[in-house]
Amino acid sequence: MNSESRTSKTDDAEPVIDMAELGARLAARKQEIGNPELPRNSGKRRTSSKKSLLKAIKAAGGTW
Repeated sequence: MNSESRTSKTDDAEPVIDMAELGARLAARKQEIGNPELPRNSGKRRTSSKKSLLKAIKAAGGTW
């Protein structure tokens, strides 16, 4: 058994995403459509595990 670390091979043709440029493009698109405020999820259909997680976050002093 070989214990050497294996890394995934990358496809040279796959484009690299410049996160700063992507952020600028998204901000420009958002501004073009009037900078809408999207509604937050109401939380009416949360699973019991999600409710437990949010309760634990709140107990630890965090906010979600």
